[in-house]
Amino acid sequence: MKAGCHSSFQNPKVSQRRSQERGKSAGLGSQKINAMATKTPAGEDPKKLERTGRVREIGSQAIWSLSSCKPGFGVDQLRDDNLETYWQSDGSQPHLVNIQFRRKTAVKTVCIYADYKADESYTPSRVSLRVGNNFHDLQEIRQLDLVEPGGWVHISLEDPGGKPLRTFMIQMAVLANHQNGRDTHLRQVRVYTPAEEMSLGNLPRFTTTDCLKYSTIR
Repeated sequence: MKAGCHSSFQNPKVSQRRSQERGKSAGLGSQKINAMATKTPAGEDPKKLERTGRVREIGSQAIWSLSSCKPGFGVDQLRDDNLETYWQSDGSQPHLVNIQFRRKTAVKTVCIYADYKADESYTPSRVSLRVGNNFHDLQEIRQLDLVEPGGWVHISLEDPGGKPLRTFMIQMAVLANHQNGRDTHLRQVRVYTPAEEMSLGNLPRFTTTDCLKYSTIR
């Protein structure tokens, strides 16, 4: 037998086992690719949650600021309840939305609206939520990846026991965009607290907009 040559004989059982192992590896690889390609599902319209009477939108009680914005695409557009308008950043990443309350406030959920079909490379792909008393002690509590979102994304701030987080400040940071885009678009941000339960027993919940105005003591 010449140097450098090898016998062509292979044990059939060994060959079969190796083939199966390669098949499993290929299967795992395709599963990972499919998992990465799964689009972020759209959440329920938060207006429907408001109509149940279980939550209240409290963004109007906060002071909002941005790390940057293009003129005419700032806080007003982020909070105008119109899905056709949006905040557009105008600076380097991360792009920040700062939400500051005058008192420590219970926050159950933060909802954001992002639309990949309309905004493409401006659409956030990674978002971080930080909370604290002020800018100097913020701690990250949530980080999520978005894959071509097309609607509302609900970010829960409840602990494992279902208790809402109490904080003076929330900071949302857009860490990355789709297609490595620089600036970002967010079309709406809404902040929810649990509605206060009435102490007069289990009364029926109001469901119409007119009645909901009188469902809490201000």
